[in-house]
Amino acid sequence: MSTQDLPVFRAAEAADIAAIVALVESAYRGESGLRGWTTESHLLDGRRTDEADVGALIGRSGSRVLLAECDGQLKASCHVERQGEFGYFGMFAVDPVEQGSGLGKRVLAEAERIAREEWHCRGMRMTVIVQREELIAWYGRRGYRRTGEYQPFPYGDERFGIPRRGDLRFEVLRKDFDEVAA
Repeated sequence: MSTQDLPVFRAAEAADIAAIVALVESAYRGESGLRGWTTESHLLDGRRTDEADVGALIGRSGSRVLLAECDGQLKASCHVERQGEFGYFGMFAVDPVEQGSGLGKRVLAEAERIAREEWHCRGMRMTVIVQREELIAWYGRRGYRRTGEYQPFPYGDERFGIPRRGDLRFEVLRKDFDEVAA
């Protein structure tokens, strides 16, 4: 992605659901996910999301599935949701071909802007599988800190994938907007 190809951001609509699912699956699972560094294929098999899950996120109050398009083509997406004083950031996917181009940083910044300016949140939270050290480090370089708060992986619920190991869990990462501005 070059500077002349700055992304256009917009909220997803029902007509975008199939394209979002395809993008998320390509970034996290299977052969295409191996082209990028965000793959979870070494940790999980199965699906990452489906049309019903994405449709529910689009329709939920206080929730937005954010799309980033370049030249009219979907290149990245994420889910951002207001949860009390914090925004929640999740289901982040960048086309494996675009990973490393700076697009992911722009999408994260736009999600933070929505939470801070539109919803007046005091920060952003997310969960990341603890074995994803390179991803945790990437978020750390963007102001997120490890909280030491953990959530169990939903073993037995194939909606979240089929685990390839028995020690998966999530850690909550947090960024306080007021700390960043200070």
